[in-house]
Amino acid sequence: MPEARLTQPELPNLVTLLEHRFEGTPFAQFLRPWENVIFSLLIVAILTAVAVVASRRKKLIPGRLQCVLELFVGGLDDFVCGILGRRHGRKFTPFIGTLFIYILFMNIFGLIPFMKSSTSSWSTTLALALCVFCFVQYSAIRELGFVGYLDHLMGRPRGVMAFTVLMPLMMFFLHVVSELVKPISLSLRLRSNIWGEDMMMAVLAGFGITGVPLLFFNFFLSMIACIVQATVFSLLTTIYLAFVLVGEDGEKTKGVENGL
Repeated sequence: MPEARLTQPELPNLVTLLEHRFEGTPFAQFLRPWENVIFSLLIVAILTAVAVVASRRKKLIPGRLQCVLELFVGGLDDFVCGILGRRHGRKFTPFIGTLFIYILFMNIFGLIPFMKSSTSSWSTTLALALCVFCFVQYSAIRELGFVGYLDHLMGRPRGVMAFTVLMPLMMFFLHVVSELVKPISLSLRLRSNIWGEDMMMAVLAGFGITGVPLLFFNFFLSMIACIVQATVFSLLTTIYLAFVLVGEDGEKTKGVENGL
């Protein structure tokens, strides 16, 4: 007798509905592996359309959409500059702000009926984390130079420490390992939280009418969690940049020295 397969509770979405509708066809076989990519690209299309509409006719006295977006962007700029300082923050606000907006909308998309959060898949969150990893390393080398970057990896040995070999090598090894671990921890944190929220929504939806009150209560908790997870991902990205950048006074960024 064949063993029963345990499947993860999952709410139906447009892709799974189309897959069942065209089951057994090449189109259905194409849809399943590209499910998360489809919803990710759908978010890109929506955000691009909103940005184009908001920026097409910019006015000195902004309309509602332009005003909301300007407040949103201004808040992101203050958030990043508050950690990195104005000199560095303005350069990295576009990257970190784009990450935050993209992740936030992908998280929230799963709360809309027949949609799905692409961030519930590790393939999506790992791709985002690898983008952060590459951008941080590139920014560090561009800012510090290759020799300065190696000096950073070795813990910036000075004085007697500069003449030793064992301690700088140990610091270099620890820094390299920590840099390689960062994208894994960053991606798993986001994926696990969003996956857990989606699974809980699917379980509560399975209770039928009796689960509606819990479903509404969980919806608001999930909305808060979506915002928090996008903020945490962006905050950690900003901190990773702060650790490798030089502050306005020529030393490390103030936020890092204060324990961030």
